[in-house]
Amino acid sequence: MMKKLFLLTILLASLTTARTFAQGASNTIKINPLSALFRTGSVFYEHKVSEKASVQLGAAFTGLKIDDTRFSGFSITPEYRIYPKGNALSGLYVAPYARYQNFSVKDEEAKGSYSSIGGGLLVGRQWVYNSGFTLDLFFGPAYNAGKIKAEAGSEEPEVKGSIDGFGIRTGILIGFGF
Repeated sequence: MMKKLFLLTILLASLTTARTFAQGASNTIKINPLSALFRTGSVFYEHKVSEKASVQLGAAFTGLKIDDTRFSGFSITPEYRIYPKGNALSGLYVAPYARYQNFSVKDEEAKGSYSSIGGGLLVGRQWVYNSGFTLDLFFGPAYNAGKIKAEAGSEEPEVKGSIDGFGIRTGILIGFGF
């Protein structure tokens, strides 16, 4: 299922790109290289909608393990980026975002699922160089509200860490602008 969702994201990005070239719009495709440290892969597609704004859609797939708890699943993160200086895709930005996460959760004694919805506000800086290389640095507050649902005949898995409530979202993305 994760491969199908990833391929669907790439297909939608390709179709949008083909359509937007005729309109003269700019785009970026990026990955978070640090997410591999957490057994997570993520891809982001950003599309310029005006001189001061863009929209971005991120998709992530994980096999993360925290202590004895294993998560596997995906998240979707749409953002609306505002570039105050009017240079969308390259410059300082502020970005409200939402996030939906859906994971299967398993520890030594129990199995279940975890889903959450959340959001936050990022402040970031993105550079798109003449070569097309893109570097995007960001951070900001985040909030997630989620539910754990145990499988029949099982206790709820113990979830440790800051996956529910307030936290910080930060990242480094690299990619290509076109």
